[in-house]
Amino acid sequence: MYRAAASRLRSLKGRVGISGASRYATASEVSTRPNSGGFFSWLTGERSSSLPPLEIPLAGVNLPPSLPDYVKPSKTMITTLANGVRIASEISTNPAASIGLYLDCGSIYETPESCGASHLLERMAFKSTTNRSHLRIVREVEAIGGNIGASASREQMGYTFDALKTYVPEMVELLVDCVRNPVFLDWEVNEELRKVRAEIVELSNNPQGLLLEAIQSAGYSGALANPLLAPETALDRIDGSILEKFVAENYTAPRIVLAASGVEHEELISLAQPLLSDLPSVPYPQEPKSVYVGGDYRRQADTFNTHVALAFDVPGGWRQEKQAILLTVLQLLMGGGGSFSAGGPGKGMHSRLYLRVLNEYQHIQSFSAFNSIFNNSGLFGIYASTGSYFAAEAVDIAVAELHSIATPGQVTQAQLNRAKESTKSAVLMNLESRMIASEDIGRQVLTYGERKPVEHFLKTVDEITLKDITNIGQKIISSPLTMASYGNVLNVPSYDSVSCKFNAK
Repeated sequence: MYRAAASRLRSLKGRVGISGASRYATASEVSTRPNSGGFFSWLTGERSSSLPPLEIPLAGVNLPPSLPDYVKPSKTMITTLANGVRIASEISTNPAASIGLYLDCGSIYETPESCGASHLLERMAFKSTTNRSHLRIVREVEAIGGNIGASASREQMGYTFDALKTYVPEMVELLVDCVRNPVFLDWEVNEELRKVRAEIVELSNNPQGLLLEAIQSAGYSGALANPLLAPETALDRIDGSILEKFVAENYTAPRIVLAASGVEHEELISLAQPLLSDLPSVPYPQEPKSVYVGGDYRRQADTFNTHVALAFDVPGGWRQEKQAILLTVLQLLMGGGGSFSAGGPGKGMHSRLYLRVLNEYQHIQSFSAFNSIFNNSGLFGIYASTGSYFAAEAVDIAVAELHSIATPGQVTQAQLNRAKESTKSAVLMNLESRMIASEDIGRQVLTYGERKPVEHFLKTVDEITLKDITNIGQKIISSPLTMASYGNVLNVPSYDSVSCKFNAK
């Protein structure tokens, strides 16, 4: 509003000057000039005889055609190079573009020797390459007003670049150079190792993050048990040569997807093909095996609050798409969060864990559902934070809420409809971001070999029924329990006693 008013004032500056220049005109001319109503009458909307009515088109002004009521979404185009690299893109009307290199590589591919490599590679992203120093990379990104980033997960890694469309050639070239040609200078590796050590120390100040990581190691046997965060024992061993070997073994052509949002497909191919076509084409490796076994993790700490997480296995993962979508809806159905929200505890919150737990038990500071979905497996559970004296009761409440979801008639159609609409809204709003759209393209192509249209996802959400919720709830609590706790864990019930509460019903 203020900017609009200021622009109006600037446009009137010339008018005021003209009026002042003609103040020495003859009296007769002044007497015959129509009354304009004054300077502020135009700002306040009073009628003025000196200005034409707004409904009369301005002479010499050509208006652009009006936008259509419906714009058909662009289709994701995918091309596979001879060596197996996949290039995927969609166009958009946005003046900026987001480009990412996504790799089927993560901590599940680490060995005892390379443990922690994925975490360190995330920190080493966009450091010195054989063609550029780290300073030059930073200067080139700043020169075009770009934004770069990297992320590592257990199964995939991503390197992203976001800038105006006019700089797409520079974006593609720099992105490929940083991923393909890192040099891992000793001083840069040592600097990032120092930061990782500090990050591990700070993790104790984030009990929820610590427990959600511990759930993985306690619940799985095999590759998914590998830590995503580099353990302290690995930091003294890992170096640039280990990173080079890990990159050479895993950054191969069939495991790479170059994805873009806001770039013409033919332009992207012409830019990327010379840079990626010489990557080695090696057989796609077999995905390391993981077996869910359940387990218990406890860490005693001198804190007032106790933090507990209960989790269960959900077989299938992203490869069983409908079940993964069902888990997403279930998480929003249960919901939860912190006990404080703007306007008061839980005000405006309608999820089950807000209404049934956070609004009823003042001893609980946080209570929320969570899930972690992988290609072929997944975890679903509840995280709780409460005073140590209330830890046992909080665990019983979590058990009761999970049983309630698995009991027919305990979830209403209104609750399910709200969760379904919330899921669709969250997805659609996220996809309005070109960076998220680019990431969605890359990760879907890695997982499915294609990008499924958003209409397919929305249709699957609409088809979910109350029976589906009950069935998935029963499947969840029938698997072995995984527990993780932090704080004064002496008040947390034993693993066997909690397991019996799920087996007894």
